[in-house]
Amino acid sequence: MAQYAVFMFERVPPEELPAEVMQAHMDMPEKVTALGGRIVAGMAFEDVGTTTAIRGDELTDGPFLETKEVLGGLFIIEARDLDHALALAKLTPIVEGGVEVRPLLDFQVL
Repeated sequence: MAQYAVFMFERVPPEELPAEVMQAHMDMPEKVTALGGRIVAGMAFEDVGTTTAIRGDELTDGPFLETKEVLGGLFIIEARDLDHALALAKLTPIVEGGVEVRPLLDFQVL
């Protein structure tokens, strides 16, 4: 199956997510499997203040873009096609924000 990255954007910091949202994250792999997909990996990012951006030889503190939403984490999922990936990504629990889905190329560098 094809793989997709599901990027989670939130206005609520991870440490302040409601308990029911955290539980929904824990329950998501089972729900995705029940719909015929698979979560390959799921990770949350540290606070945005820990970000270091690299452009050419220049290193700067913080992300490339200023925004009200923060990239909070990502899932790598396997799905039959983009429509299936979008259906699975809609299961992602978000308090105030959204998700983005991007198809991944089969480009292994490790």
